[in-house]
Amino acid sequence: MVELALVLPLFVMVFFGIIVLGLGLFFQQQVTNAVREAARYAAIHSATAQRPVVGHLDPNSQDPPGVVGTYAPPDTYLRYYTPANGWEVDGEGMTPEARRRLFGLNPDDVKIAACWSGYRNTGNLAFDAPPPGEYEIAASTITIVSSWAQCSIDGSDPTTSPGAIGCSDGLSTDDEASSMSEGPGVIVGNTVTAYACYEWSPPLAGFLLIPDTVTLRAVVTEPLQRQQ
Repeated sequence: MVELALVLPLFVMVFFGIIVLGLGLFFQQQVTNAVREAARYAAIHSATAQRPVVGHLDPNSQDPPGVVGTYAPPDTYLRYYTPANGWEVDGEGMTPEARRRLFGLNPDDVKIAACWSGYRNTGNLAFDAPPPGEYEIAASTITIVSSWAQCSIDGSDPTTSPGAIGCSDGLSTDDEASSMSEGPGVIVGNTVTAYACYEWSPPLAGFLLIPDTVTLRAVVTEPLQRQQ
């Protein structure tokens, strides 16, 4: 009886700890799958899609203070899924598409956000620039000098510091490029970065000596694709 009293609590803790760890890994995979679908949806529905997923710097929008050179070629469409509407219109868009991939989680509890990155011409703030290098344009060779500009979510770089990003409704995003994709007459290297998070409350957290709330995060970056 004494041996049982000593060993049983440790056995139960290890047994349920394995189960809770498995649940955590399963939920992490769900969040990762959701953010992968969000990035894919935004990449496919770029500015040349009929219902584009856009950020703050996009064709058919005004340049923000200090930024010049908005690129709005004739084959882009009006802004549709925007940060203002949470990238959702009538139950469709990047956010609903991501949440539909979830299993075992309340979709509304999984927060989705996205931001756009790209190259900027060195020496000014014009965005949607080509990557640095030499290009043959109009039968002449030109040299492009540009630098990469990484977007941010909640004030942090999601590709390097996702742990610094919160997990609440209305995450703020700061875009450094538009949702323009490379195509005929357009040379850009823009990408979209999607971020998803879920605040999970592990069962038996006190008994297992683990935090009452664990934030699960996932980040995926995709190059933008042209639809026309």
